[in-house]
Amino acid sequence: MDIELKISDSKKRNSGGAQAPPSAEAGSPTIASRNFISEAPTAIVYCEGSFGDIDGKTANGLVRHSQAYRIVSVIDSKHQGLDSGQVLDGIINYIPVFCDLVAAVEHQAIIPDTFIYGMAPYTGRLSSEDRGIVLEAIDLGMNIVSGLHEYLSEDSEISIAARVRGVTIRDIRKPRPSKDMRLFDGSIAGVKAIRIAVMGTDCAIGKRTTATVLARALNEKGIRTVLVGTGQTGLMQGARYGIAMDAVPPQFCCGELERTIVAASVAEQPEVILIEGQGALSHPAFCTSAFILRGSQPHAVILQHAPRRVHRCDFPDMPMPDPSDEITLIEAFADTKVIGCTLNHEGMTADETGMAIKEHRTKLGLPVTDALSQPVDELVAIVLKAYPHLQKQPVVATG
Repeated sequence: MDIELKISDSKKRNSGGAQAPPSAEAGSPTIASRNFISEAPTAIVYCEGSFGDIDGKTANGLVRHSQAYRIVSVIDSKHQGLDSGQVLDGIINYIPVFCDLVAAVEHQAIIPDTFIYGMAPYTGRLSSEDRGIVLEAIDLGMNIVSGLHEYLSEDSEISIAARVRGVTIRDIRKPRPSKDMRLFDGSIAGVKAIRIAVMGTDCAIGKRTTATVLARALNEKGIRTVLVGTGQTGLMQGARYGIAMDAVPPQFCCGELERTIVAASVAEQPEVILIEGQGALSHPAFCTSAFILRGSQPHAVILQHAPRRVHRCDFPDMPMPDPSDEITLIEAFADTKVIGCTLNHEGMTADETGMAIKEHRTKLGLPVTDALSQPVDELVAIVLKAYPHLQKQPVVATG
């Protein structure tokens, strides 16, 4: 099938497209950030069969928040015709879901700049069907962004097609050359900002979302905050500081994260640095949590947990840990303190979420909230309770 025959000849690749109305989703951008987003490259996010699910976490995150790209639509035939915000959070965000690339492109006045592969499969690799979609996007003149462990820029068929069409391929997980990497040297001790890591009891549980919402909320309270990303989704969203930890050789993980945090501290002079967690410290399939705790040397940790999740993602025979056990492990492994817990309300009604929050507050003896379903002030309160000096005093007019 020649996809270009199905696309209007009047459409030409350009940085533009129909601007979506401002999002009403929790944590929607401020006016200043909306202006920034309107100037960003437009993008279609491909998430066939996985949008709103665990393997669609990259697409889910981009729809909820993106500064680097202006998301104009999502591809997932399972949810075609729906609004992506309604699928994720029950709130309209005016980013529609289409059945395929043809329908998504036809919806725009101008072919979007970018095609983002929005899934994070456990294999980290491209299926044969998805390969065909990527090649179709390239044929339309769209730049490609991928967070897979398989680097599309090194794939002969895809890279040749991209070169012929004059488009770029951005492999988010591709690290810089090892000769340019650095080892941990202890310079993190010179960072004055309070460092808070958002860890979890499993992968794909909402750590990045909680960290993103909290960073925005703290900045809106006048508390200078920088978020350091450690995974592919945060980097796609436009995190100014970060690395894809799971693509860095283990010897350099702590040093590369330390380098990033020190750079953020020097450039931004923040009061708080939030570090996105990966996996779980207790999870045998992932080692990134250990590197994050060692490399960032966090003063505090906020733990993310999904009460209704029975087993670890992709590991049906591996039961979820109790959050109190994860807290004990974290505090034994690192010189830090867990100051609060945030819940992922997957599989829960609003009433059930409220009950779970109350139960976990009692059981853990910590502040507990849900970053998406509860007032954001509850999330900020976790930080302010642990560090009350960050509370900004209101300016009182005189005279």
